[in-house]
Amino acid sequence: MSQQLLFDTPIDTGHKFPYKWTLKDAIFTKDKGKVFSCFACGGGSTMGYKLAGFDVLGCNEIDPKMMACYIENHKPKYSYLEPIQTFKLRKDLPVELYGLDILDGSPPCSSFSVAGNRESDWGKEKKFKEGQSLQILDTLFFDFIDLVAELQPKVAVAENVKGLLMGGARKYLKKIYKAFDAIGYTCQCHLLDAANMGIPQKRERVFFICMRKDLAKEQMPKLDLRFSEPQIPYKNIENKIVGPHKLMPCVDKLFDLVKPGEQFSEAHPKKQMFGYNKTHPDRVLYTITAHLGGSGSYNHNTRRLLSKDELQLAGSFPLDYEFLEMKPRYLIGMSVPPVMTAQIATRVYEQWLKPLQI
Repeated sequence: MSQQLLFDTPIDTGHKFPYKWTLKDAIFTKDKGKVFSCFACGGGSTMGYKLAGFDVLGCNEIDPKMMACYIENHKPKYSYLEPIQTFKLRKDLPVELYGLDILDGSPPCSSFSVAGNRESDWGKEKKFKEGQSLQILDTLFFDFIDLVAELQPKVAVAENVKGLLMGGARKYLKKIYKAFDAIGYTCQCHLLDAANMGIPQKRERVFFICMRKDLAKEQMPKLDLRFSEPQIPYKNIENKIVGPHKLMPCVDKLFDLVKPGEQFSEAHPKKQMFGYNKTHPDRVLYTITAHLGGSGSYNHNTRRLLSKDELQLAGSFPLDYEFLEMKPRYLIGMSVPPVMTAQIATRVYEQWLKPLQI
């Protein structure tokens, strides 16, 4: 079993993909290969593959509101609104979904998040706020691997939270390697930070990138996913026109006590309010989370949370993205930043897929 855990160090300079862009002006060449996306949300990773030149055929998603956004913005050829547990059992899938260049997926990961309950939630059935069906979140990764076994893509890419590498969650890491190995895939694991990839937020995520063994043989190179693009401080995306809004009492009480760049917990007498923070104009934003309510990043000068356009820029989402009924912060927080996927997809193509064509 091949097992590589790569903690990447920077070597590159400059920005390859713009974080400020629009769907209407983007040029998607569709000449790098075919992709299908699972746990697609509103299509963050889909937009990344398109920016990198791939043709994304469609998606599987359980949330009808997320699927509506995906269809509105991407007009997919194929879309399957159902749990992956039933989708993986389908025998009526079109032929072109077999032998894809990349099968992509971001299994829900709150069971492993350092901001969640972690071990106390493992093995429990849970559902998200949208009224989805109950699921055991820490088994969804293995449902995705079952789908990989069925569709046999050249490469499988799966994204998850950094917490999967920490503490007792590492037992799942070993199971994931073993499961990919059992279905004939060689797996690499990369811990990457969006802030080093031309995205205006800190966002550490784990990417499992696996190649089919009959293609890899013994010569599959270690992917070079080292990025060191200049970091983008908050002042580059700050909307200085947006005015203040009414704050929750607990936030309002502490707002003037929190210094720019600090967490509210540093000023809280009981060190509570984890996830509340204040921007610093010269630093990269904290991770954009999907949590609604009062937590999140507050402007350092104005008593407000980040505006819609600031969230879109921080997530490298196109400024003309149509959110329909979805809260922008929730959808962006649930999604892989498009530019992050574009960076990874470009390297996968250049180092793995393109050589297979020679």
